[in-house]
Amino acid sequence: MLQRIQTLYLLVVVAISSGLIFVCNLWTYEDVVVYAKDEYIAFGAFLLSAVLALISIFSFKNRQFQFVLGRLNIVLNLILLGFFVYQSLNLSGETTVSEKGIGMFLPIVSIVFLVLANKAIKKDEDLVKSVDRLR
Repeated sequence: MLQRIQTLYLLVVVAISSGLIFVCNLWTYEDVVVYAKDEYIAFGAFLLSAVLALISIFSFKNRQFQFVLGRLNIVLNLILLGFFVYQSLNLSGETTVSEKGIGMFLPIVSIVFLVLANKAIKKDEDLVKSVDRLR
């Protein structure tokens, strides 16, 4: 069932995790703009998040597995967000030296859409269970 609302939510996560990381910078340090492709840990985590969301989209017949992949993706994005918080605390706070970018907030947006997708998956699962109960 690719026409479900959770598919749209997961497609937004794929677009954020695989497309916006090249557009939005993470931070600027001494006039050097750092993108996710420059940080190997962040780049790998973003691409893994996109792959997990794609696998979750195409495993629509197994809703439990789809739900577990969503939870795993949320945990991955929380770890990525923790990495960004750690990096931002290590950057100098002077405005002439460093500047935090909007790319550091991409995991938060991904987490919001993953939670919405998991909520829709859970709703579908409850609907199927209620129909099975009536048979």
